[in-house]
Amino acid sequence: MTTGAGEPTPAERYAAYQRDKGHPVFRDFASGFPFDLDEFQVEGCRAVEEGHGVLVAAPTGAGKTVVGEFAVHLALETDRKCFYTTPIKALSNQKYHDLVERYGADRVGLLTGDTSINGEAPIVVMTTEVLRNMLYARSRTLVGLGFAVMDEVHYLADRARGAVWEEVIIHLPESVSVISLSATVSNAEEFGEWLETVRGSIRTIVAERRPVPLFQHVMVGRRLLDLFASSDVDAAAGFVREGAPVNDELMRLARDDWASSRLKDRRTPRGSRQGGPGSRNVGSGRRIWIPGRLDVIDRLERDNLLPALFFIFSRAGCDAAVRQCLDANVRLTTPEERDEAIAIVERALGGLPPDDLHVLGYHEFLDATSRGVAAHHAGMLPAFKECVEELYLRGLVKVVFATETLALGINMPARTVVLEKLSKWNGETHADITPGEYTQLTGRAGRRGLDIEGHAVVLWQPGMNPRELAGLASTRTYPLRSSFRPSYNMAVNLVHSYGRHTARELLEQSFAQFQADRAVVGLARQLRKAEDALQGYAEAAQCHLGDFMEYAAMRRQVTDLEKAASKVRRHDRRGEAEASLERLRPGDVIVVPVGKFAGPAVVVDPGLSDQGHRPLVITAERQGRRLAMMDFPVPVEPVARIRLPKRVDARNPHQRKDIAQAVREAVRTLPLSVTKPRAERGTMDADTARQVADLRTRIREHPCHGCADREDHARWADRHAKLDKDAKTLEQRIERRTNTVARTFDRVCEVLEALEYLDGDRVTDRGRGLMRIYSDLDLVAAESLRTGLWDDLTPQQLGAVLSALVYEARRPEEGPANLPGGAISTTIDAMIRLWSELEALERAHRLDFLRKPDPGFAWTAFRWAGGEDLDEVLLRNDQTAGDFVRQMKQLIDFAGQIADAASGTPVRDTARALVRLLRRGIVASD
Repeated sequence: MTTGAGEPTPAERYAAYQRDKGHPVFRDFASGFPFDLDEFQVEGCRAVEEGHGVLVAAPTGAGKTVVGEFAVHLALETDRKCFYTTPIKALSNQKYHDLVERYGADRVGLLTGDTSINGEAPIVVMTTEVLRNMLYARSRTLVGLGFAVMDEVHYLADRARGAVWEEVIIHLPESVSVISLSATVSNAEEFGEWLETVRGSIRTIVAERRPVPLFQHVMVGRRLLDLFASSDVDAAAGFVREGAPVNDELMRLARDDWASSRLKDRRTPRGSRQGGPGSRNVGSGRRIWIPGRLDVIDRLERDNLLPALFFIFSRAGCDAAVRQCLDANVRLTTPEERDEAIAIVERALGGLPPDDLHVLGYHEFLDATSRGVAAHHAGMLPAFKECVEELYLRGLVKVVFATETLALGINMPARTVVLEKLSKWNGETHADITPGEYTQLTGRAGRRGLDIEGHAVVLWQPGMNPRELAGLASTRTYPLRSSFRPSYNMAVNLVHSYGRHTARELLEQSFAQFQADRAVVGLARQLRKAEDALQGYAEAAQCHLGDFMEYAAMRRQVTDLEKAASKVRRHDRRGEAEASLERLRPGDVIVVPVGKFAGPAVVVDPGLSDQGHRPLVITAERQGRRLAMMDFPVPVEPVARIRLPKRVDARNPHQRKDIAQAVREAVRTLPLSVTKPRAERGTMDADTARQVADLRTRIREHPCHGCADREDHARWADRHAKLDKDAKTLEQRIERRTNTVARTFDRVCEVLEALEYLDGDRVTDRGRGLMRIYSDLDLVAAESLRTGLWDDLTPQQLGAVLSALVYEARRPEEGPANLPGGAISTTIDAMIRLWSELEALERAHRLDFLRKPDPGFAWTAFRWAGGEDLDEVLLRNDQTAGDFVRQMKQLIDFAGQIADAASGTPVRDTARALVRLLRRGIVASD
């Protein structure tokens, strides 16, 4: 079947019909598309109809979801169920609406934790966590399940949530066909091999070619330059080969930019504004322009390169870009498009409480979207983001300023993708984006069926290296790495469902262990080589007079004891040396013990610092230098004093000459033993000295000591000893990697047994509550519940307290200004103490799972549960509406888990009452 623009020939149509005779459902499915499917889509769909599971790894925008959608179609045709799972709620919502439009609302359901629509339908879209919880609960909804689509399965590398994908893949019944859809990764075959070991027959299908070619550009000022030399672009494939040469003009600009930074604007007087805003002068007279956002939009509009996704790795930056467009009166829509956009926004957001619209920036949002521009980021209210997505797909919003979260599977392809910068905040620091992230972001460019080519545009920045950018754009090596590790909640659920032994075996089937075992194969090969070499070295070291290995071991033991004694002595002397430097004063004449400047010198500045003492001295040889601790292996004491000038300039040769003369005069009459540089040798304690003496006696008495070939044997024995040490290190590495997941599970179970949540193969009554709590701080929550910390709280107080187990500040410096007093403050303090005790227990079992509770959202949760207005809550917390709603929904979900886990305690009713208090206003309507 052809995949180009031309129609298939009659011969090709007949050949395709013959191939599909054994795939009648696929033939019916494919006929519904206005274009021919690509070969990888055809191969994937046929494999699904034949009863195989599949892994499809293809570039972003290539259309791999077609294979997942075929599984949905096949389920309906064969009276089976299909679950379509996604990593994020926004993608679940989007896929739900797509499937409803195709198959009708009666046959499609949606389950996302806080949303439940038609959950018993034959087709249910859900987040992966919902399916995981169903499997542990052995939900009746699983009856009749034939297919599970794992969309964006490469998400299993996510450090926080990736384990869920592996849990689901391992625990799904054998009768379920798993259809895994992944972005392009370099180890797709390895991942497919693992899937086959745990799921049975799996077809791995890798597609590297994009359906729409992608061309890379750099925008310099108002000029749009190709990134690569045009002859190296493979237009059919849509990407360039690794190492392809960069456009010469870009390299010239980079050299000019470098020259400008070296000259530091010497030719431009301070305060001068030559060149205008957005430019920088360079010595050659050229100007390197940093493009402005408005210039970019203007250029893309003129070149017919809209719609565009403009990635700005900052929420505030996205909002500022929209305001910039409004201030500049940018308008990208026709009057008819403007009216249609306004009608859609009013219809979509009309259900929000009228009093909240002003707080949410509704009128500015309406103005921007009617002009064809909008922001899209996690800080926005979900209803606003969904509205942007609808307007964009209808062609009414032409430019979306977005953070990278938009790239996570949401169906918003563009003609052009713009990257403002190549670095982003990763939660700890600003870091360069990876090749995988670059590919994920730029992969949105090029809409199948609408564009003949896509375009990726990177904006010029000072110091940009075009070769580094070319490396990002052409790299194909970003492997999928498992982030799986067993949690406390996972452990109690597994033990309850399968027993401890079987649970351990299941965990050994994880992709994490599969990858570790793969690495072990290479290490074991190295170990075998080492063992063969060891045998050869041992034979070469054999001596006819006796056991030379025994003799060599005693020699090494003497060396080791002497080195250890010397090391201890050096450590002790270093402390003494630091203390002696702290006592020095300007004018003290010392003898520098070692180094290039060893000998008499006068201290000009002691140079004391927490980072290490660095005295400034002038030597008797007229040298002025700042020394380091390495120059003082032993303590120093003043041997004389001289008077220094009020101001000493160690760079002044005349002053150095006079001071050096004074130093020589000061030490001239001192004994040579005082002024001669020396570093003291380490001495041994009496016990070590006795051991060394005893060993030396035994060495002299050993038969091999008199061997004429003794030193030849010794060289082979030393090689044997070194290689033996390396081999033992390899053995330790293999041991650490073998059964790593199962060993972690054992440690988790030991902690749970110590807390009486597990009793051997049985989950105790205490542990049953933990089975219902899916949270980073599951154990802190379970222990708080068990010890009655929450028993006497009101629903409003419980909301504030539970928020500390859900909320985690986005940046380390964020934190609560204060806390609600009374019972709330007391309870949170008690929870932090409890966390500290559990952390100590974890450390004793070599685990590190639990983070410290974060009360940064407690006031907000307390006020909202108390009925305060939205504007008051957001104003006092300085939080975006999107963050507020997301945190509230997480808190509602967590409160529901606590209610389920708190059966038989007063907390159950309190938690349910809390859910009712929180679910109001925009939290309920979104």
